[in-house]
Amino acid sequence: MGLFDKMKQAASAAGGNQTVTFTFQALPESLAQMQALPEASLDTPFKTAALTVCALCAYGADKNIGKEMLNWLRGPRPLNGQDISFLNDRFRDGKSYIPFSYFVGASPENGYTPRTPYRLNVLADPRPQDIEPGYLRVFLKTAGADSPRPMKLRQKASTGEWFLWEYSSILSGIRIPAAEDPWA
Repeated sequence: MGLFDKMKQAASAAGGNQTVTFTFQALPESLAQMQALPEASLDTPFKTAALTVCALCAYGADKNIGKEMLNWLRGPRPLNGQDISFLNDRFRDGKSYIPFSYFVGASPENGYTPRTPYRLNVLADPRPQDIEPGYLRVFLKTAGADSPRPMKLRQKASTGEWFLWEYSSILSGIRIPAAEDPWA
């Protein structure tokens, strides 16, 4: 049984209720810092998803550093012009709070400022049988939306590593911070 089959079996056995929690004392501010984290083994889709949120937080602060992190997390498929345009659009107008909204303690009321240490819960796909072999979805909860958002990852067969494949839904609109909401 391959690693993908084991992950799929584990997700099925957990009935889609498996949650993996990651704790970061500080968020990485460079690719080298990210690669020094234990999650950098990329041996589970959960680890890759957690690091993707960290990379998106970095992108909001410094596009070049965030781009470098995301390219590493995407493996043999670096960001293209359309990807970069999408990211720039999502972070326009000070929306760098969006990736922070996935950390425990972040909410519209506190401007999506998470508690430290930074904790992130990554949820197993409740329906792993619906996805093609070599890919897996995980979900992330945000206080800015009513339902968890999916992220799709792809396994590199030769190494068993999981790489970022699709993440656009985690950058979809969320409730704006209360301080910016004229109706709050």
